[in-house]
Amino acid sequence: MKKYFLYAAILYLAGCTSKASNLPAPPPQSLPVVTLNSGSATTWQEYPATVQGSANIEIRPQVSGYLEKIYVQDGAWVTKGQPLFRINSKEYSQFSNSAAANIQAAKAAVEKAQVEVDRLQPLVDNKVIADVQLKTAQAILHQAQASYTQAVSGKNSADITLGFTLITAPVSGYIGHINFKQGSLIGKGETDPLTVVSAIDKMHAYFSMSEADFFRFFSNVPGKTAEEKIKNIPPVDLQLADNSIYNSKGKVELVEGQFDPNSGSISFRAVFPNADKLLRSGITGRVRIPFYQENKLLVPQQATYELQDKVYVFALSDSNKVVSKQITITGKSEGNYIVANGVTNGETIVYSGLQRLRDGAVITPQNISLDSVLHQAVAVRN
Repeated sequence: MKKYFLYAAILYLAGCTSKASNLPAPPPQSLPVVTLNSGSATTWQEYPATVQGSANIEIRPQVSGYLEKIYVQDGAWVTKGQPLFRINSKEYSQFSNSAAANIQAAKAAVEKAQVEVDRLQPLVDNKVIADVQLKTAQAILHQAQASYTQAVSGKNSADITLGFTLITAPVSGYIGHINFKQGSLIGKGETDPLTVVSAIDKMHAYFSMSEADFFRFFSNVPGKTAEEKIKNIPPVDLQLADNSIYNSKGKVELVEGQFDPNSGSISFRAVFPNADKLLRSGITGRVRIPFYQENKLLVPQQATYELQDKVYVFALSDSNKVVSKQITITGKSEGNYIVANGVTNGETIVYSGLQRLRDGAVITPQNISLDSVLHQAVAVRN
C-alpha cells in the first residue's frame, strides 16, 4: 500500500514539472532608451566667496564730547545725509559765537582804519601833510583787513567743528552694531568706531584662484590681454549657503595685480546688483563661472550607474541585448555627464530601470528623445 502511494506521488510531481516546462517564457522587459548625440554643454567652475557691500564705512567722531543723542538702532536702514548721532554741542556753539564776535570787532577795525585813510588822502593830495602819515594809515588798514579775513576763517573753522557734533550717514545702507551708549564720552582716539554703515546697492563677492586654476581658467577665455579676458568672462552666478542660486547675475570686474606669496593665490571680485537687499555683508557663498562648449557628447546622469568608483551605462547591442560599458567623464552639465570615450555619437543606451538589468539581458526598447531628457534635466535644476 505504501509503495502505491509513493508511485502515485512521483507520477503527480512528474506531471506538474511537465506542465511547468510547457509554460511560455516571460516577455522581455520594456525599458526607455535614448540615442546619444553631440551638442552644446555648459560647465561650471566654482570658487568659495565672501560677500561684502560696495562700501563699508566706519563712523568715527571728529570731535570729543558726550554722546548726547543716538537717532538710529542696530541694523536700521538709513539714507545718505540722515542724522545718526549728536555729540553735546554747547562748547562748540560758544566757539562759533566767539568767532562771530571776532568778525564784528575786526570789521569795525577795518572801517575805522578806512575812515582814517579817507581823511588823510585829500590832505596828502593838497600837500598839506607829508605822505608818511597816509602810508602809516594804509598799513593799519591792511592789517585790519587781514585780521578781518582771519576772523572770518576762524568763524568758518568753528562752524565746521560745530557741524561735526551732528554725525550723518555718508552713504545709504544698513547700520551695523552701535558700540557706544547715549551719554558715553567719545573722541578721536577711540579704538572702536561708533558703528559701520554698509552700502549694499551693489555687492562684491571676493574669491581667489590658485596659480594652476588661474592659467587654466584664462586659457579658456577669449582675449589677448588680461583686461580683454576679464571683459569676456560671461555673467556669473552666486550660489548661496542654502545651495540656491541668487536671482541676479554678476560680473567679474577686478583681479589683483599679483599673487599672494603666502597663499599662492590671486583674488577676484564679482559685482552683483542687490535691488531687493537680500544680500548682506559678511555672508558666504560660491561664485559659479559658466563655460560654453560645442560638440560634446552628453550622457544623462540618470542613465548611468557606479561600480567600484567607475561609471557605466547599458548600451543596446544586436538582438536588443544590453551590454555594460565604462565611460570616461570630463565634466558635468545640467544633470548630464560630458563623456570623452566609452560610448559614441549615435549609440543607444538604456535610460532608466538599470537596477533590473544584467549583461546580456534582452529588452524591448522604448525610444525617447534625448532633447526632452536634457530639457527635463535643466527644468529640474531650475
